[in-house]
Amino acid sequence: MAKKKLGYTELQWTCPNCGGVNPGPEKTCLQCGAPQPKDVQFEQVKGSALIQDKEVGERVKAGPDIHCPYCDARNRGDAKTCSQCGGDLSEGALREAGKVLGAYQETPVATVACPHCGTQNPGTATECTQCGGSMAKEEIASAVTPSPKESVAKKGLPISLIVILVIACIGFIVLITMFTRTEAVTGTVNRVSWERSIAIEQLMEVEYQDWRDQIPAEGTIISCEQDLRSIEDEPQPNSEEVCGTPYSVDTGSGYAEVVQDCEYYVYADTCTYSVMEWSVADTLTLSGDDFNPVWPTLSLGMNQRQGEESENYEIYFDTSKGDVSYTLSDPGVFQQFQVGTKWKLEVNSFGGVVSVSK
Repeated sequence: MAKKKLGYTELQWTCPNCGGVNPGPEKTCLQCGAPQPKDVQFEQVKGSALIQDKEVGERVKAGPDIHCPYCDARNRGDAKTCSQCGGDLSEGALREAGKVLGAYQETPVATVACPHCGTQNPGTATECTQCGGSMAKEEIASAVTPSPKESVAKKGLPISLIVILVIACIGFIVLITMFTRTEAVTGTVNRVSWERSIAIEQLMEVEYQDWRDQIPAEGTIISCEQDLRSIEDEPQPNSEEVCGTPYSVDTGSGYAEVVQDCEYYVYADTCTYSVMEWSVADTLTLSGDDFNPVWPTLSLGMNQRQGEESENYEIYFDTSKGDVSYTLSDPGVFQQFQVGTKWKLEVNSFGGVVSVSK
C-alpha cells in the first residue's frame, strides 16, 4: 500500500519540570528554561495547520534529532557536532521516530479556559494570553465498569460460538462415519439397465467475456464496458486513487509527517465477444434393460461432426437390507451380472454400493 505524503504538522511537548506546553521544535521549555529531556514524548496539536514549508521539509529530511552524549542538548538530525558544547554527536542518542500519533484533521479548535485564571484561549495555545500560565491540565481517565448484564452478554457470545462449532464438528464427523462405514451383504441380481449416448457437435458462434487484451485474434468484439481489473499499491495508468484517513507520524524532529495509505483501482475494458467453435447441438440416446447395448445411429448434417460418447450400466440387487443398485461404465464387466447371480456387496449407511465381488 502506497503512502501519500500530504505535508507536515507541528507537534508539542510538555515540560516535566514545570508542566509548560512547548512547540515541538523548541529545544528548551519556554516557561522555565529547562532543556527538553531525551524521553519526552511529542504529541499532536488539535487543529494544527498543514505545513508545506520547504525549510520544515529539509528539517524533517535531516532525520530524528540527536541528543548530545556530553551535555544532553538537542541537535538537528544532520548535525555532526553539538551546537551547545561542540561535542562529537556520532555517539548521540537519536530521538524516537515512526510512531503513529493518530488521525490528522485540520479543523478549527474551540477555545478553552486557562486552568489558572479562567481566561478563554485558543485550543492550540500552550500558555495563557492573560496570566502566562501553562495551558496544560491533568486529565483523569475514568474507569467504566460494565454492568452485570453487559458482562454476562460479553461472556455469553464466545460460549455460544464454541457450542455451534462443536455441533458442526460432530455433525461433520457423523457424516464422514456414515459414508465410510460399510456392511457386507449378499445381493442377487434381479434386473439391469443401460444407456448409451453420442453427442452431435456443430460449428456455431459462441459468446464469451474477457478483458480486451485477452481476446483471441479470431474473436469478434460485440460490446465492451469499463470494469475493475486489479488493485495496485502504486499509481497505474487508468486508475482511481482510493485513500484512507490522513494520519500523523512522528519524525523525531518536533514535526509530524501527515500521510495517507492509498491504493489504486485499475480499470480496463471487459468485452463480450464471439468465436466459431464446435459445440454440442444435440445428443442421441438409446437405453434398454437387456444385455445387448447398442449405439444410436448417427445422421450428421452440414457443419456437424460426432462428439463425445458416453455409456452407463446399472445393476439392481435384492438384499436382506432392501433393493440397492450399482453403476459402472465397462460393457465387459456389465455382461458378468446375469440375472439371478449372487454377489458380495459392501453397502454404506446411505444404501450406496461401495464395492462388488464374487
